[in-house]
Amino acid sequence: MIVGLTGGIGSGKTLVSSYFEALGVPVYISDIEAKKLMETDKETVAAIKELFGDDSYSNQSLNRKFIASQVFTDKHKLNKLNAIVHPAVAKHFKTWYSKQKFDFVIKESAILFETGGEKHCDVIILVTAPLQIRISRVIQRDNTTEKEVRLRIKNQWDDEVKIPRSDYVVTNTDKMATKNKVNELYQLLKARA
Repeated sequence: MIVGLTGGIGSGKTLVSSYFEALGVPVYISDIEAKKLMETDKETVAAIKELFGDDSYSNQSLNRKFIASQVFTDKHKLNKLNAIVHPAVAKHFKTWYSKQKFDFVIKESAILFETGGEKHCDVIILVTAPLQIRISRVIQRDNTTEKEVRLRIKNQWDDEVKIPRSDYVVTNTDKMATKNKVNELYQLLKARA
Protein backbone atom coordinates (compact mmCIF):
# COMPACT_ATOMS: atom_id res chain seq x y z
CA MET A 1 0.00 0.00 0.00
CA ILE A 2 1.29 3.48 -0.91
CA VAL A 3 0.50 6.23 1.58
CA GLY A 4 0.98 9.72 0.19
CA LEU A 5 2.13 12.22 2.81
CA THR A 6 1.81 15.86 1.81
CA GLY A 7 1.46 19.36 3.19
CA GLY A 8 2.55 22.89 2.46
CA ILE A 9 6.08 24.09 3.07
CA GLY A 10 6.81 24.32 6.81
CA SER A 11 3.81 22.21 7.81
CA GLY A 12 5.96 19.47 9.36
CA LYS A 13 6.05 16.65 6.79
CA THR A 14 9.63 15.82 7.77
CA LEU A 15 8.67 15.49 11.44
CA VAL A 16 5.69 13.24 10.60
CA SER A 17 7.91 11.17 8.25
CA SER A 18 10.50 10.73 11.00
CA TYR A 19 7.82 9.43 13.39
CA PHE A 20 6.68 6.87 10.80
CA GLU A 21 10.31 5.90 10.13
CA ALA A 22 10.88 5.35 13.86
CA LEU A 23 7.99 2.84 13.71
CA GLY A 24 9.80 0.91 10.96
CA VAL A 25 7.83 2.25 7.97
CA PRO A 26 9.88 2.74 4.79
CA VAL A 27 9.74 6.45 3.85
CA TYR A 28 10.52 7.91 0.43
CA ILE A 29 11.11 11.66 0.58
CA SER A 30 10.49 12.91 -2.95
CA ASP A 31 12.25 16.26 -2.46
CA ILE A 32 15.50 14.67 -1.26
CA GLU A 33 15.42 12.06 -4.04
CA ALA A 34 14.66 14.77 -6.63
CA LYS A 35 17.70 16.76 -5.49
CA LYS A 36 19.89 13.64 -5.77
CA LEU A 37 18.56 12.85 -9.26
CA MET A 38 19.16 16.46 -10.36
CA GLU A 39 22.84 15.89 -9.62
CA THR A 40 23.37 12.22 -10.50
CA ASP A 41 20.94 11.27 -13.28
CA LYS A 42 22.64 12.09 -16.60
CA GLU A 43 19.39 12.64 -18.54
CA THR A 44 17.96 14.92 -15.85
CA VAL A 45 21.18 16.96 -15.60
CA ALA A 46 21.35 17.37 -19.40
CA ALA A 47 17.70 18.49 -19.59
CA ILE A 48 18.18 21.04 -16.78
CA LYS A 49 21.32 22.44 -18.45
CA GLU A 50 19.42 22.71 -21.71
CA LEU A 51 16.59 24.60 -20.01
CA PHE A 52 18.61 26.95 -17.75
CA GLY A 53 22.09 26.98 -19.29
CA ASP A 54 25.46 26.19 -17.72
CA ASP A 55 24.82 28.54 -14.77
CA SER A 56 22.42 25.89 -13.43
CA TYR A 57 25.40 23.83 -12.22
CA SER A 58 28.63 24.75 -10.52
CA ASN A 59 31.27 22.02 -10.01
CA GLN A 60 28.77 19.22 -10.82
CA SER A 61 26.45 20.54 -8.12
CA LEU A 62 23.06 22.03 -8.82
CA ASN A 63 23.16 25.80 -8.38
CA ARG A 64 20.03 25.93 -6.19
CA LYS A 65 20.03 29.70 -5.67
CA PHE A 66 20.21 30.30 -9.42
CA ILE A 67 17.46 27.74 -10.19
CA ALA A 68 15.24 29.18 -7.42
CA SER A 69 15.71 32.69 -8.79
CA GLN A 70 14.58 31.40 -12.20
CA VAL A 71 11.52 29.36 -11.21
CA PHE A 72 9.88 31.05 -8.24
CA THR A 73 9.01 34.13 -10.28
CA ASP A 74 8.33 32.35 -13.59
CA LYS A 75 5.56 29.74 -13.48
CA HIS A 76 6.32 28.65 -17.06
CA LYS A 77 9.93 27.78 -16.17
CA LEU A 78 8.80 26.07 -12.95
CA ASN A 79 6.40 23.89 -14.98
CA LYS A 80 9.19 23.02 -17.42
CA LEU A 81 11.52 22.08 -14.56
CA ASN A 82 8.77 19.95 -12.98
CA ALA A 83 8.22 18.22 -16.34
CA ILE A 84 11.88 17.14 -16.23
CA VAL A 85 12.16 16.19 -12.55
CA HIS A 86 8.79 14.57 -11.74
CA PRO A 87 8.98 11.73 -14.29
CA ALA A 88 12.53 10.95 -13.08
CA VAL A 89 11.33 10.84 -9.45
CA ALA A 90 8.29 8.70 -10.37
CA LYS A 91 10.55 6.17 -12.12
CA HIS A 92 13.00 6.15 -9.19
CA PHE A 93 10.13 5.68 -6.69
CA LYS A 94 8.80 2.68 -8.65
CA THR A 95 12.19 0.95 -8.40
CA TRP A 96 12.50 1.79 -4.69
CA TYR A 97 8.93 0.65 -3.96
CA SER A 98 9.44 -2.71 -5.67
CA LYS A 99 12.17 -3.52 -3.12
CA GLN A 100 10.11 -2.78 0.02
CA LYS A 101 8.74 -5.58 2.21
CA PHE A 102 6.67 -3.63 4.77
CA ASP A 103 2.81 -3.60 4.75
CA PHE A 104 2.85 -0.01 3.50
CA VAL A 105 5.25 2.76 2.53
CA ILE A 106 5.13 6.52 2.96
CA LYS A 107 5.72 8.63 -0.14
CA GLU A 108 6.34 12.16 1.11
CA SER A 109 5.81 14.93 -1.43
CA ALA A 110 5.14 18.63 -0.83
CA ILE A 111 3.32 18.96 -4.16
CA LEU A 112 1.55 15.60 -4.33
CA PHE A 113 -1.78 17.10 -5.47
CA GLU A 114 -0.21 19.77 -7.67
CA THR A 115 1.55 17.09 -9.74
CA GLY A 116 -1.32 14.57 -9.82
CA GLY A 117 0.74 12.20 -7.65
CA GLU A 118 -2.23 11.41 -5.41
CA LYS A 119 -3.60 9.19 -8.22
CA HIS A 120 -0.78 6.74 -7.50
CA CYS A 121 -1.47 6.55 -3.76
CA ASP A 122 -3.93 4.34 -1.88
CA VAL A 123 -4.26 6.70 1.08
CA ILE A 124 -3.43 10.40 1.57
CA ILE A 125 -2.28 12.04 4.80
CA LEU A 126 -2.19 15.84 4.84
CA VAL A 127 -0.02 17.68 7.38
CA THR A 128 -1.22 21.18 8.24
CA ALA A 129 -0.21 24.06 10.48
CA PRO A 130 -1.29 27.71 10.67
CA LEU A 131 0.30 29.87 7.95
CA GLN A 132 2.26 32.16 10.31
CA ILE A 133 3.78 29.13 12.10
CA ARG A 134 4.76 27.62 8.74
CA ILE A 135 6.37 30.86 7.58
CA SER A 136 8.42 31.29 10.77
CA ARG A 137 9.53 27.62 10.66
CA VAL A 138 10.82 28.00 7.09
CA ILE A 139 12.52 31.35 7.79
CA GLN A 140 14.34 29.68 10.71
CA ARG A 141 15.10 26.43 8.86
CA ASP A 142 16.24 27.88 5.52
CA ASN A 143 17.66 31.19 6.80
CA THR A 144 15.48 33.03 4.28
CA THR A 145 13.06 35.94 4.13
CA GLU A 146 9.29 36.03 4.62
CA LYS A 147 8.95 37.30 1.03
CA GLU A 148 10.83 34.25 -0.36
CA VAL A 149 8.73 31.85 1.77
CA ARG A 150 5.48 33.46 0.58
CA LEU A 151 6.65 33.10 -3.06
CA ARG A 152 7.20 29.37 -2.48
CA ILE A 153 3.82 29.03 -0.75
CA LYS A 154 2.15 30.70 -3.74
CA ASN A 155 3.24 27.74 -5.91
CA GLN A 156 1.40 25.28 -3.62
CA TRP A 157 -2.30 24.64 -3.23
CA ASP A 158 -4.07 25.94 -0.13
CA ASP A 159 -4.96 23.47 2.64
CA GLU A 160 -8.66 24.23 2.04
CA VAL A 161 -8.31 22.62 -1.40
CA LYS A 162 -6.27 19.65 -0.12
CA ILE A 163 -8.28 18.76 3.02
CA PRO A 164 -11.36 17.36 1.21
CA ARG A 165 -9.06 15.26 -1.02
CA SER A 166 -7.17 13.72 1.91
CA ASP A 167 -8.06 10.64 3.96
CA TYR A 168 -6.40 11.88 7.15
CA VAL A 169 -5.28 15.30 8.40
CA VAL A 170 -2.52 15.82 10.97
CA THR A 171 -2.50 19.30 12.51
CA ASN A 172 1.11 19.81 13.52
CA THR A 173 1.33 22.50 16.17
CA ASP A 174 2.44 20.35 19.13
CA LYS A 175 5.11 17.63 18.72
CA MET A 176 3.62 15.26 21.29
CA ALA A 177 0.12 15.51 19.83
CA THR A 178 1.57 14.96 16.35
CA LYS A 179 3.50 11.89 17.53
CA ASN A 180 0.33 10.45 19.12
CA LYS A 181 -1.62 11.07 15.90
CA VAL A 182 1.09 9.26 13.88
CA ASN A 183 0.94 6.28 16.27
CA GLU A 184 -2.84 6.16 15.82
CA LEU A 185 -2.52 6.40 12.01
CA TYR A 186 0.15 3.68 12.04
CA GLN A 187 -2.36 1.26 13.65
CA LEU A 188 -5.12 2.27 11.23
CA LEU A 189 -2.86 1.88 8.20
CA LYS A 190 -1.50 -1.50 9.34
CA ALA A 191 -5.09 -2.72 9.72
CA ARG A 192 -5.99 -1.30 6.29
CA ALA A 193 -2.98 -2.86 4.53
